[in-house]
Amino acid sequence: MTEVRTIDVLVADDERPALDELVHLLRLDPRIGDILTASSGAEALRMLSQRAVRIAFLDIHMPGLLGTELARSLLALAAPPAVVFVTADEARAVEAFELRAADYLLKPVRVERLRQAVDRVIDLGEVAAPVDEEMLPVTVGSTVRFVRRSEVRWVQAQGDYSRLHTEGGGHLVRIPISELEARWTDAGFLRIHRSTLVRATAVAEARLSGSDPVVVVDAAVLPVSRRLVPSVREALLRAEGAP
Repeated sequence: MTEVRTIDVLVADDERPALDELVHLLRLDPRIGDILTASSGAEALRMLSQRAVRIAFLDIHMPGLLGTELARSLLALAAPPAVVFVTADEARAVEAFELRAADYLLKPVRVERLRQAVDRVIDLGEVAAPVDEEMLPVTVGSTVRFVRRSEVRWVQAQGDYSRLHTEGGGHLVRIPISELEARWTDAGFLRIHRSTLVRATAVAEARLSGSDPVVVVDAAVLPVSRRLVPSVREALLRAEGAP
């Protein structure tokens, strides 16, 4: 029988019932080993400066030291834990993204969603993301999760929003496509139309001659602006020749 390798975690929440409930749910996961608990951000920081854990589950609104402030302080540790925010505050997801949180759970936490967060941390550890990998917070039902830039196949403009298309489906973010183009061009994305941005290496087929040029990404046939055909052709040739 294969032995389950466990990971140690910390839970910080100033509301005792919420802390106890999260500890209870974590104990249902056989991958979880020791669980440290703290009732304030300051107490959590003291504990984590003395003992390393794999994941820190942090409430955001705690007296003295906010969870986001604590997460920022943890970056100074030699081996900082992955941070998962557990909160009733939906409005801090962008700030959590800026702090490179592994996940963002909304209270009340469901056991399945908690296990997904642990899965995510383990996956991030086994397949290390590049330092400059960007992660965007998206709303899925009543929860917030993060989508890696490397998961995005193409982007569709929708007014001041953009829809990120991944193998797992589409996700709407409140970022204009022009801003994503500026941020992601160096990561291999190219503008093929005023409303479309694609990852060059995701293009399976390009039909750029004729009156209706298109590229094919997964099952989507995406029109290419005629004035952009030369730059799209050049970019796709560079991507094809890249190691």
